[in-house]
Amino acid sequence: MHRHLVKTALVTGAALAVLAACGTDGEQASEARGTKAAVPAPPEKKPVEGLPGMPPVLDPQDVYAADRPNKLSPVVKDFPSRVYVPNTESDTVSVIDPKTYEIVRTIRVGRQPQHVVPSWDLKTLWVNNNRGHTLTPIDPKTGRAGKEVEVHDPYNLYFTPHGKYAVVMASLDRELVFRDPHTMAVEKTVPVSCYGVNHADFSLDGRYFIVSCEFSGELLKVDTEKMEVVGQQRLPFEGAMPQDVKISPDGKRFYIADMMAHGMWVLDGDRFTEPTLLPTGKGCHGLYVSRDSREMYVSNRGEGTISVFDFTRDELTKKWRLPDGGSPDMGGVSADGKVLWLSGRYDAEVYAIDTRTGTQLARIPVGSGPHGLAVYPQPGRYSLGHTGVFR
Repeated sequence: MHRHLVKTALVTGAALAVLAACGTDGEQASEARGTKAAVPAPPEKKPVEGLPGMPPVLDPQDVYAADRPNKLSPVVKDFPSRVYVPNTESDTVSVIDPKTYEIVRTIRVGRQPQHVVPSWDLKTLWVNNNRGHTLTPIDPKTGRAGKEVEVHDPYNLYFTPHGKYAVVMASLDRELVFRDPHTMAVEKTVPVSCYGVNHADFSLDGRYFIVSCEFSGELLKVDTEKMEVVGQQRLPFEGAMPQDVKISPDGKRFYIADMMAHGMWVLDGDRFTEPTLLPTGKGCHGLYVSRDSREMYVSNRGEGTISVFDFTRDELTKKWRLPDGGSPDMGGVSADGKVLWLSGRYDAEVYAIDTRTGTQLARIPVGSGPHGLAVYPQPGRYSLGHTGVFR
C-alpha cells in the first residue's frame, strides 16, 4: 500500500508538473500575443463633431495640438520672423526683428490701431484702426502695407473656425459684425446689449464662442453657425472689466482675464454657469498658452508682472517681475516657444521674456501706446484672430 501511495503521488506530481508547464507556455504565448490582461488598453479617443467645414480637431484632449514648437504651416514657412507692434497713439506699427531686437520698419496706418491680427488663411495681417474705421492689410512675406479697407469701429477681429466669416468686435457700436474674411463685406450684424465687446475664444468643437464685454462687466455666449447670442451673464464682481479670453487645452474651461478683479474668471463654457475667480495680480490682462500646452502666461499690467498658470495642477506656480517695472499688456509666444513678447501699454516699449526662467531678454522703445502686438509667423493650421490664436 505504501508503494501504491508513492506511485499515486508520483503520477499526481507529474500531472501537476505537466499542467503547470502548460500554464507557463500559455502565459508566454499570451505575452507574445500582447494580450496580457494586466495591461489595460488605452482609452479610445472619440473624434470631435466639430462645426461643419472646420478642419478636424487633431487631439480631443488638446485644442492646441497644432501649435507645437516651429510646426509652421507651408503657407508661412518662408515668412521672415517679425514682431508687429500697433502704437495706438502714434498711428503706426513698429516692426521688430526678434533676433536683433531692433526696429526694422515703421508702417504708417490709420487712427488708433489696436491689434495686429493674422487672417484665417494665415496670408495677411490685419491692423485694426479703431478710430480710423479701417483695416490695414500687411503682407507678412514682404512686410509692406496694402490699401486700407473701410470697416466701422474695428476694435478687435476674429475668424470663425471654418473660415467662413471674420467677426469684428465693434466695441462702441455695440455690435458683433460677421463679414467676408477676404473683402470684409458685411454678412450679418448682431446688435448686443452689453458694452465694450472686445475679446473672445472658441469652444473645442468651434460651435460657440465666449465674448468679454469690457465696459459692462459681462460675458456673451454666441452660436457660431447661427450667428446669434445664446447666453449672457454679468460677472459677480462690482466694477468687473473682463479682457482676454482663452480656452483650456482640454476644452472644458474658459479663462477670462479681468483687470479690475485682478485675476482670471474660470468658466464652464458648455453650461455657462457663474464663473469663479482665480487671483493673479493687479490689472490681469493678457493670456498666452505655452507651446507644450502645459502652462499659460498671464500678464498683470497694473503691477509689471507675469503669472504662470499650470493647467494640469490647476494653480499658479510662478510669478515673474519685470525689472524696473512696466505695463505688460498684449502679445504672443515665439514660434519656438522660448520667448514671450508683450507690449508695454503705458511705457512706449516692448518686452521680450525668457519662458524658461522669466528673465527679461530685451526692453525695446516703440511708439506711444503699444497694444495688441502679433508675433508672426506662429505654428498652427489656421488663425482664429486676435493677436494670434491658432488651431
